Amino acid sequence: MSELLAICEQIVSKAKDGEQIEAVAVYGKETEVRAYEGEIESLTTAESQGVGIRVVKDGRQGFAHAGTFTPEDLVETLNEARDNLVFATPDEFCGVAEPDGIKPVDLDVYNDELVGVSTEEKVAIALELERRTREGDSRIIGVESADYSDSISESAVMTSTGISAASRETGCSLTTYSLAEENNETQTGFGYSIGRCLQDLDIEKASTEAVNRATRMLGSVKPPSGRFTVVLDPWVSAQFLGIVGGTLNAESVQKGRSLFAGRLGEEVAEPSINLIDDPTDPAAFTATSTDGEGLATRRNVLIENGRLNQFVHNSYTARKEGTSSTGSAIRGYSSTPGVGVQALAVTPGNVSPEDLISEVTDGVLVQGVSGLHSGVNPVSGDFSTGAEGLRIRNGELAEPVREFTIASTIQKMLSGVTGIGNDLQWLPMRSAGVTLVIGELTVSGA
Repeated sequence: MSELLAICEQIVSKAKDGEQIEAVAVYGKETEVRAYEGEIESLTTAESQGVGIRVVKDGRQGFAHAGTFTPEDLVETLNEARDNLVFATPDEFCGVAEPDGIKPVDLDVYNDELVGVSTEEKVAIALELERRTREGDSRIIGVESADYSDSISESAVMTSTGISAASRETGCSLTTYSLAEENNETQTGFGYSIGRCLQDLDIEKASTEAVNRATRMLGSVKPPSGRFTVVLDPWVSAQFLGIVGGTLNAESVQKGRSLFAGRLGEEVAEPSINLIDDPTDPAAFTATSTDGEGLATRRNVLIENGRLNQFVHNSYTARKEGTSSTGSAIRGYSSTPGVGVQALAVTPGNVSPEDLISEVTDGVLVQGVSGLHSGVNPVSGDFSTGAEGLRIRNGELAEPVREFTIASTIQKMLSGVTGIGNDLQWLPMRSAGVTLVIGELTVSGA
């Protein structure tokens, strides 16, 4: 990280009178291994690096980036950013971030052991994952893919206003997709495991989940149309919460692209709902100590006891709103800072998923959705998505169901939550999942 900070310092030290400079430098290394039918189908190892430079003067902003760190390219990129500034439209809120006095949390999200793992060991893990998935049940006729992947990332941000920050993270994951067949019917299922190092990965969990998800859908039928109690499993609820999080960033609100615009302080969810974005939680797969502008990340309570408490901000949206950044700038080196949630989760309840289901008389357990992101209107909150899962009758799981649609609005869904599980799960995305019971949603099936 010290090398990246030194690169940023070279750039920032060239700031002229009256201008602000922000430099961000990143380095990353990724490995992906895919196994298929007992062989390695693909193996990719890639390294990437780059620097982004932002220059602000008189309310105008210029930006440029490069994929190398040579002194000549750094100078050329800085000059290009200055040239681009001339063509920018003045904006009174434009400027780089300034120190806010909040110190970054020291997070344990980097594991040195992952750096030293050999390619041979990664290949062996992918092959073992594929084997266990294939042999998990006699009805498994194949494995679409069995993947091992990892990433090692480092970043640094420095500004002429006094920010100097660096962070690094490691992550690895297993993902497998199985094919099950019975009575000329084929179903698919997936399983996964994530962690910071190899010791965190669970091959048995990933393969077993893929097998179970595929085999339990065999014999599935369309459910009848109607209004049912709907139970979202953690994988599905995480995707819904990710969409909710996308409407709680100040940029979307200020541009009129959020259903929550103008609703601060209002009750927007059932009172048991507490929605928190906390990238300082090391359990989150996306945890990080600093944001894309070099400010310390922090715990932001977005919805508290059902009331809309705050939006997430970067320094630009904060200036525009007359408030402070929430440490929520997100960006890569090739882009200027945006704003968004980074590690979103609902505070879990104290009831197990099994006990929640036992209270449902007539419902559906949704374990997979399709077309969710394209089926949501972030302004109106309307959504419609294809789904699959299991029927629930008199508190017990019944036949598998598929090819049905659930539709409602995000507002009604949040207000209709009647139960929250104790099974919080951090997933390979910016939001965690937990079992959620929705009192009543429209199901369109047979």
